[in-house]
Amino acid sequence: MEVLWYLTGPDGRYPWRKDGARPLNYAYFQQIARAVDHLGFTGALLATGSHDAWIQGAALIPYTEHFQHLIAAHPPLLSPVLLAKMITTFDQFSNGRLRVNIVNGDARLMAQFGTHLSHDDRYAYTDEFLTVLRGLLRGETVTFKGRFIHVVDAGLPLPPTQAHVPLWFGGSSPAAHEVAAKHIDTYLSWGETPEQAQAKIREVRALAARHGRADAIRFGIRLYVIVRETEKAAWAAAQDLYDHMDEAAVAGAQAYVAGIDSVGQQRMSALHGGRKPKDLRELEIAPNLWSGIGLVRHGPGTALVGSPQQVVQRLQDYRDAGIEVLIASGMPLLEEAYRFAELVLPHLPVQRNAPDGVTSAFTKDRDAAWRASA
Repeated sequence: MEVLWYLTGPDGRYPWRKDGARPLNYAYFQQIARAVDHLGFTGALLATGSHDAWIQGAALIPYTEHFQHLIAAHPPLLSPVLLAKMITTFDQFSNGRLRVNIVNGDARLMAQFGTHLSHDDRYAYTDEFLTVLRGLLRGETVTFKGRFIHVVDAGLPLPPTQAHVPLWFGGSSPAAHEVAAKHIDTYLSWGETPEQAQAKIREVRALAARHGRADAIRFGIRLYVIVRETEKAAWAAAQDLYDHMDEAAVAGAQAYVAGIDSVGQQRMSALHGGRKPKDLRELEIAPNLWSGIGLVRHGPGTALVGSPQQVVQRLQDYRDAGIEVLIASGMPLLEEAYRFAELVLPHLPVQRNAPDGVTSAFTKDRDAAWRASA
């Protein structure tokens, strides 16, 4: 299993509020990246947010050693040839520590960048884009003409450091599933229940088999985690978040996602219905799976809530459903990275670089020797 953390704002104790949001700057991102690196996470997702993910990731290369950068890229906003060159450059400079998350976005977001494609046309564009991109990364000279993309004698001056730079992707519509089945190495879902995730995995794997790729694709999930030493303390932490979800924040977030054409967002919104009940446990949609964060955040909005033992068990439920990759986060990112790494990560089947260095804990023998030398 691989476990990645998250490295994109907004962040803070209550990042949907001005009085709960944390300033985001280069020094702070260095802190989070260093923590993710030495705590033993596989890496982190650098998603679309307030900063450009590629510049952010490149700026963090010198501050990490093992950190795998999973960086978002929107096909309609980039030439596939330019992205291929960005990939080979980043992969070389990071010594093979790059993964690329292909993001289709939604009509509202893409319109902000001047791109106006229907839902299914965005995926048709991505299909053409990935056909060109994958050929380039294989070292081919590519000439391609489709509905959207036309390149002639395109090639790369240098290969990536990795023999194969992994491509990641998410999307819940039939059009998205087809693109994933045809091109993608790791297919990601937002925080649906294990049963819902399993159904999607079966569908995408069956489609991949038609392309001769049934064993070439694996599956991941993106979740928040609210873990504490006891279940009671975890739900108390969730209650604290819930108590700070004011009416204006909920209304603003729900207005943003209303009518959005992303099927994944529609599935997330359906888990809470856009309403804030009096009892937060009414939004527990499966054991220890809480949809309340989706009230104030677009995109993935569910959290695992519980003790370390409960969180590990729920993750096992996802693994039983076919999930091999977890992208987790908490609020704030820095403190919760430590909490998750100390309470949960040691109990997961993750290949990780064990933190080194001494601790301040004294054994009886060491304590006695210290007193004798004083």
